[in-house]
Amino acid sequence: MRPQHSTSGVTLNDVAREAGVSLATASRSINGSDRKVNAEYRQRVLDAAARLGYIPNLSAQAVAKGSTSTVALVVSDIADPYFSGIASGVIDEADAHGLIVTMAVTERSAARELQLVRTLRGQRPRFIILVGSRSADASGDVAHAQAALVAELDAFEAGGGRVVMISQQELPYATVLLDNYSGARDLAKQLVARGYRRFAAIAGHDTLLTSSDRLRGFRDGLADDGITLPDDRVVRAEFTRNGGYDGARELIAAGLGDTQLVFAVNDVMAVGAMSALREAGHTQVFAGGVGGAGSGAVASDASGRSKQLIAIAGFDDIPTALDVSPALTTVRVPLEELGRRAIRLALADAGAAAGADTGQGATTSVGTSVILRESTPAI
Repeated sequence: MRPQHSTSGVTLNDVAREAGVSLATASRSINGSDRKVNAEYRQRVLDAAARLGYIPNLSAQAVAKGSTSTVALVVSDIADPYFSGIASGVIDEADAHGLIVTMAVTERSAARELQLVRTLRGQRPRFIILVGSRSADASGDVAHAQAALVAELDAFEAGGGRVVMISQQELPYATVLLDNYSGARDLAKQLVARGYRRFAAIAGHDTLLTSSDRLRGFRDGLADDGITLPDDRVVRAEFTRNGGYDGARELIAAGLGDTQLVFAVNDVMAVGAMSALREAGHTQVFAGGVGGAGSGAVASDASGRSKQLIAIAGFDDIPTALDVSPALTTVRVPLEELGRRAIRLALADAGAAAGADTGQGATTSVGTSVILRESTPAI
């Protein structure tokens, strides 16, 4: 067996010699091999390693065990509080199980996601968790990247690793599902109950499944009460704060007409939209909420011109939703719980997670709840 070198300069041979055991016994004791080691010998090895300051070589451990104690977490955008909230849950749950989390960011690029997964496979993580909306884009490059991604993930699982998605179950792996559709539908119904009848929306690009599910749910919730959201009242933008700002500017430029409320399909877009509406004089904060007497009121801007006061709602309930003024009505997603569920699902027994009936991986679902705040006062 080749001596394992640590970053401290002390080798596994040194540890074996200090403990008075064979190199094989020292390796099994340190690397956590499935082959049992006498408890007394194992303790001698661990004590010797501590005395010598031996630091295990993680690459050698991966060879010995087939994987490391690492969880590879792949997210779309770490600057977005949605993803950082999920990452926090993954890290907390992983820590409880003695696992270490490394993180990579796709920047919502299918090609970059594929490249990252290929690189991560070489590091032999125990689990790969992919967080972010899947795409309905069937164009050549995206379809090729997704097919190649499935091949990479299949090879990873064939080698003993586990894959978990936090998104829609568009790929055949264990998935933590978020009910985007029902959350948006419930939000629409509660806003109608507050007196709103005329809506606009800022959505992501139509190939982004999370955005599509939320917009569809919102429209269906309105339709339950006989209200339509016309296509010309829906703008498409990047799934970011700046995208929300640009989307609101587009609505303003086209003319808001009698719009009472703008629904942004995530909170960071809603925050950007609030800024754009405020700049244009369409939101004004009073002690009683937006416009004091409720949205739909008319106020005057600094030049004395009347401005329609527009309510706004988002989706996700990121911490910023409470910090903006007025506080943002939204749909609460238990972000940290999504991350914790992903680790639990990855740790689940392979037989229980096989999903033999559907050909898909196991799933676990996380619900949502509507949070009404001052940005959508009752009319």
